Amino acid sequence: MKMKLMFLGGAMLLACGSMAAAQEAAPAPADTATTAAPAPAAPKGPETVVHAPTATADGCELHVWPAERMNSITTGWLGGGLLDAAIHANRDSSNKTLMASALDSPSQLDALLSMDLRGLLKLSPGTTIVTHATPIERKSMNAVKTRRSDSKAKCYSELIVADLFYQKAAIYGRSLKTLFLVRDFGSDDKIDFQYKAWGGNGLKLFPPKEGEDALAALDELVGVFKKNFTEYAGNEAKAPRTPEKL
Repeated sequence: MKMKLMFLGGAMLLACGSMAAAQEAAPAPADTATTAAPAPAAPKGPETVVHAPTATADGCELHVWPAERMNSITTGWLGGGLLDAAIHANRDSSNKTLMASALDSPSQLDALLSMDLRGLLKLSPGTTIVTHATPIERKSMNAVKTRRSDSKAKCYSELIVADLFYQKAAIYGRSLKTLFLVRDFGSDDKIDFQYKAWGGNGLKLFPPKEGEDALAALDELVGVFKKNFTEYAGNEAKAPRTPEKL
């Protein structure tokens, strides 16, 4: 994966954690959250890419979208609030820039494609994976109840990366949390099953301090992103497969 080093004013900006995974519930009080990073520019290249299975294709498809939004929240011993957010505003802005460098849309898709998505999500070996370059607008995440692509596949599911969230807390340390959403439609346009949850794991190297290996810190961020998905997929596999109220 291509890594980019980001420097501001001749000095690399940084911040500092670990934290357990959480479910859909907001990971931090709303008044401590910094403004979300702007949506990344649409990646170059084709909007959709078809990744054929090594096994014989069986008509099933998994469509994958990267996250639009990246957030960073740093809290000190003040425990959050507007004052804490103001104190750490510059640091959080720098963190979001570094996150966008390591986990832009193509990098998110590359990281997921490097994993056994069919096995982790309990899909058939013949499932064709289709990646979409442009992230889904976060505000529309729960609004659309039909297939997000025009595919007419007889066996159709979606994997959406909803949020990337870095947090440094005085007590818990540094962590990267990722919100994922899987939706299974079967053969029609009605959701048969969906599972939305966070995966989250600790960080030791990100964000890098001045003089430290920035590439190693960015590589760690990608590695934890993949670890978060493995954690999420394990929980998704155990979730009841009965239709939910949608």
